[in-house]
Formats: sequence, C-alpha cells, structure tokens
Amino acid sequence: MAARSETLSRIGRVLLISSALAVVAACGAATVTPVLPASTPEVAASSSAASSVPSCACTFGASAAATAASAGAIGTTRPGRSGTVVAWGDDSSGQTKVPSGLTGVVAVAAGDDFSMALKSDGSVVAWGGASDPAEAQAPAAATGIKAIAAGSNFAIALKSDGTVIGWGDNTSSQATPPATAKNVVEIAAAGSFAFALRSDGTVVAWGDDSNGQTDLPAALKNVTHVSAGYDFGVASLSDGTVVAWGDKYPTDVATHVTTVPSGLTGVSSVSAGFSHILALKSDGTIAAWGGNQAGETTIPSGLHAVAIAAGGNFSLALKSDGTVVAWGGNESGQTTLPSGLSNVIAIDAGGSHALAVVSSGT
Repeated sequence: MAARSETLSRIGRVLLISSALAVVAACGAATVTPVLPASTPEVAASSSAASSVPSCACTFGASAAATAASAGAIGTTRPGRSGTVVAWGDDSSGQTKVPSGLTGVVAVAAGDDFSMALKSDGSVVAWGGASDPAEAQAPAAATGIKAIAAGSNFAIALKSDGTVIGWGDNTSSQATPPATAKNVVEIAAAGSFAFALRSDGTVVAWGDDSNGQTDLPAALKNVTHVSAGYDFGVASLSDGTVVAWGDKYPTDVATHVTTVPSGLTGVSSVSAGFSHILALKSDGTIAAWGGNQAGETTIPSGLHAVAIAAGGNFSLALKSDGTVVAWGGNESGQTTLPSGLSNVIAIDAGGSHALAVVSSGT
C-alpha cells in the first residue's frame, strides 16, 4: 500500500478501534458464488470476478465481487447476463461516478477510492482514484480477463490462461504476481496484498506481510474460495469449514476476526471486510464474526442470500430475487440502497462505497 493509503488505513484502524472501545464502554474480496434457484430467471446463474473486500482504505470482499454464480467456479466464467453498474456511498474520489455509457458489465470490484468493472468482452473499465490515478488505469495487457480484484490502491486481474496481472501501487510488490500464480481460478486483494486460488485447491499469496496476512497456514489445501481483509485472509474448504489467518497487529486481536466460530460448517463461500468476516452457508443463511463497531456482523433476521460482500464497516447480501440487503455503518450512505435497486446479478463492497451490476436482460 502506498504511504498515503497506509496512513489512511492506520487512521481508519484507530477510528474503528476507538469506536469499538466506545461500544464496549456502553455495552467492519474473489467472491461469493452460490447456485441460484432455477425459479429466478431475472438473476441468471453466473460467475464473476473476484472481492472482497473491502474497504476502509482497502478492498474487501470475497474475491473482488460477489455474484450469483456456479459454486466452485468463482471468477472463472462470466455470467450469462450482463448489465449496467449502480454505485452508492462515498464519492470523495469519484469512485461512485460510473462512466457514461458503460454497459455489458458482468462483474465489479470496489477499491479504496476507485472502482472497476469487467465487461463481457474481457475488457476492464476503471474510474475514481482522483488522488492516485494509476490504480484506475488498466494496462494494455488487461484483455481476455475473467476476474478482477481491487486492493487499497492497486488492482489485479485473472486472464483466460490462468495467469494474473497487476497494476497501480507496487510498494510491497502487491501488483507483481509471482510466477507460481498460474492455473488460477479465483483472485482476491485487499490493502497491499493479494491471493490467487489455483485449480488444485492451493493458494498463492504475495505483497505486504506485516501482520501475517500472506503467511498461509501450513497444509492449507482443498480451498474452494479465498478472501482478503484489511490485514488477514480467510478461506472456505471443500468440507464446508473455514480457516482464517493474519491480523497479528496487537490492537486488532481483540476483534477475534481470525477466530472462526466453533462448530461452523456447511459454508459455501466467505467474504472479508475491514475487521469482520461473513460466511454464506449452503442453506442461504449467513454467519458473521469479528468487529461489530457499526453492526456489520448483526445479520438481519430471516435473511437468506445467494451472495455476500463485506465492506469496511458494513455488509451486503444479494437475494435470489435480485434485490440487495445492506447493514452496518452508513456514515457515507453505503447502506442506503438506491431507490428501486433490483435485478442485481453482482455486488461488491468497498471501504465506504458499494457497487452492483443490474441485469439488462441481454
């Protein structure tokens, strides 16, 4: 992460910690892709680019974007439907100013202060990032793309040949995927680090490791989805269990974000936020843990979803009827959904802004 974003991240960390202390005194990547019911024609079964994040100064979310898709194929197959982008929340750097005429979008990724869209032709469109424009400038090599993921102020993209490219800030080598990132089926990014899930169920990590976020657990295998949070990682395994790591910064340990709830099983996908994690179970219910300074882990009663996205201090869920539910912090309007938002096929949550792809029916 560049010095500017790292400073903002630390400030955000202090603010959230202070908020958490106040709450205590009084009493927050990739990508989620479950199978949609056949009875929901408006939300076509699809897959999109990778979350999560993100993103108080990071991108959170499962692998860049949460979408209704075929389980186990996150970010590898573009949806049968495409559409337009709707954005809301913080717009301090133009991250919610969707480019005019942008259509044919199949997935989105929300970064620190920028946004990206993946089109059905495999091209990438980016906007925002007013103070650090390099992150919003996709290189000429960004063609034949199958998935996208946004970090704090860098981006990565998965190509059709299973390799990964990156651009933007490279202070921690986060925009330089290692040679081992091949045969990749899913990607995730946050802060100044990234993950790539390979077809054999193993994960490759690179970039900043100041809090152990790229120190993968020994013998991590049989991974079905991976997501990146502020300074930690989380993965769902083929047996329905979850593994989390990182978050070694002393003041963060109190959030217990890497302490997976005992007995948690039946998980189909995960999404990491600033200091919280969402886990979507195969029955459509959602489990959440970690920081809850703004109510981001307080799941709305009776909620069943087909996709999830964890943001900075808020959370999103996509329902089978193509509508979106949001909860948690709303200081920038990130949980105030646009009026009439429906027919949604993909979502992603950034630090304080959110993105959705609305089906055009084509």
